[in-house]
Amino acid sequence: MFIRQIHYLLALAKTRHFGRAAEISHVSQPALSTAIQHLEEELGITIIQRGQRFQGFTEEGERVLQWARILAKNWEGMRQAAAQYSQQLTGVLRIGAIPTTLAVTPLFTVPCQSEYPGIAIHLVSLCAEELIRQLDSFDLDLGLTYLDDDRLKGFKTLPLYRERYVLLARNPDPCLMKDNLGWSDVAGFPLCLLTQNMQNRRLIDAAFREANIAPTVMLETDSIFALYAHVRSAGFYSVVPHSLLSQFELHREVTALPLTPELSREVGLIVRRQDLLSPIQDAAWNIAQRLNLQQRFDSLIAVSE
Repeated sequence: MFIRQIHYLLALAKTRHFGRAAEISHVSQPALSTAIQHLEEELGITIIQRGQRFQGFTEEGERVLQWARILAKNWEGMRQAAAQYSQQLTGVLRIGAIPTTLAVTPLFTVPCQSEYPGIAIHLVSLCAEELIRQLDSFDLDLGLTYLDDDRLKGFKTLPLYRERYVLLARNPDPCLMKDNLGWSDVAGFPLCLLTQNMQNRRLIDAAFREANIAPTVMLETDSIFALYAHVRSAGFYSVVPHSLLSQFELHREVTALPLTPELSREVGLIVRRQDLLSPIQDAAWNIAQRLNLQQRFDSLIAVSE
């Protein structure tokens, strides 16, 4: 009963509505309300501000909610451990990834599900700030993001690869086909880039500023695949991480040209630092340690040249 009360409380925190919380908990609204009232009686405090409808949590209730998230996570970890001992690890692995790493995720999720067929994957695209917030609130198990972020203090990190940025083009201008292609050489060519609110774009803008040029940006989008479509079909150029080249049709369709000086950034997994990872987190972390993504991605630049 206690664990059900905890899950009812978390459902209410998620929906902010008694009826919807009861619906996702698969119980009647009176049953959910009664269970939370019994929890309040057991703890000797008021958790919910009540009126004709849900009005929020009390100050004490907000603190209880933090503990409820920890208890729910530990319960799920214990359940997974029991399944792991019987060689039947099951559950949902919740992964948050910054947008530019989404295309890379199958190289991680496929080995996870091959080794543990009982694991389901829930993958969401998030900005780094929201990814960190959801890890902190136990809404995610793992994050895939840039590791040179001061906000990652207190997180356990696992470097997976260092992405290198390349100029993507279809039928590039002959003047670009040279060794030591510089950022200034791109001046004047029509570019399509990610939107300015994305970390990837801010990094690229900084590289252009360092070269003392203002790029000709003809199109901005929040989709990597929209960038590729405009390079392939509209004659635009783009600057993308080389980790994405495995998703594009090189040779016939597009060419990737390394830029000098090299712009690079380390990408890896992060997890909330804790004494004990859940079995599903531990299994996924161990699989990630065996991946050799750097060699795979670096070889794609040589193939495209």
